[in-house]
Amino acid sequence: MSSNSHYNKSLRTFAKALRSESTKAEVRLWCEVLSKGKTSYTFLRQRPVENYIADFMCKELKLIIEVDGYSHNLKFAEDEGRDKNLEKLGYTTLRFKDEEVMKDLANVERTIRCWIKDSQV
Repeated sequence: MSSNSHYNKSLRTFAKALRSESTKAEVRLWCEVLSKGKTSYTFLRQRPVENYIADFMCKELKLIIEVDGYSHNLKFAEDEGRDKNLEKLGYTTLRFKDEEVMKDLANVERTIRCWIKDSQV
């Protein structure tokens, strides 16, 4: 594992447990948009990064995608701090609400694809 991926081995077991407890929105985003190179990039699920576990991460793009359920409504400051810490490591975080993924997946996919396209410039 390259050191620049900021992989945290100590969170591996917890990340594996989270993969088996994915939300419906996470499963939908994974199956319909991010799995098997559908974006032409490899995304990993529930990936330990520093002291966090990213819902989805593409090491090549240094992109993290988070799907926020209801509990995140109460964690705005915490999520903002997390995103800033990850940004210092060179990562960009895109956040979507569960509801967006379930009710407007086409727009979520368009947002991700536009970010990927724009990051290639």
